[in-house]
Amino acid sequence: MRNTSNTTGTSWSRKGNRGFSLIELLIVVAIILVIAAIAIPNFLRSRMAANEAAAVENVRSITTASLVYNTTWGNGYPPSLSALGGTGTTATCDQANLLDPIITTAPYSKSGYVFGYVGNTAATLGAGCGAPGVLDYLVTAVPQSAGISGIRSFCSTEPAVLHYDLTGAVSGSEAACNALPTLQ
Repeated sequence: MRNTSNTTGTSWSRKGNRGFSLIELLIVVAIILVIAAIAIPNFLRSRMAANEAAAVENVRSITTASLVYNTTWGNGYPPSLSALGGTGTTATCDQANLLDPIITTAPYSKSGYVFGYVGNTAATLGAGCGAPGVLDYLVTAVPQSAGISGIRSFCSTEPAVLHYDLTGAVSGSEAACNALPTLQ
């Protein structure tokens, strides 16, 4: 039998295969750049929205843990954010084991936000507690990099109402926090 394959004409031969032209490569690169220009800003906005949602939930968790601390230990609200954490198996007034240790240990940051807890007006010292609790507090959540990890900052006080600031600034006092719009 004879091999009658066509080595000339329309078939690709090693000699005639020159790859892609420069114009074809430039068109492909331009298409990829247009897709990236559309996708990257949307990805960053969705990441910031996710960080803000996580920050709101963490502020709610801190507020709820403060209320639980107040009713459980009879020491007022916790004296510090670290009092709400703990790594042991037994909860105490000084390490209540109510929150994730990531939030309750320095640098108090999670999901692109830095959390703060300031207690005012000392309460009476509860039985078995190393430090007296407080009668009122301020919880704050501020973006680590404004405009990158989040835009809004959040705060809450003992009425357990969450407030937000569109500038991303930290609330300096309970009165400043309560003057901000409420989160619904």
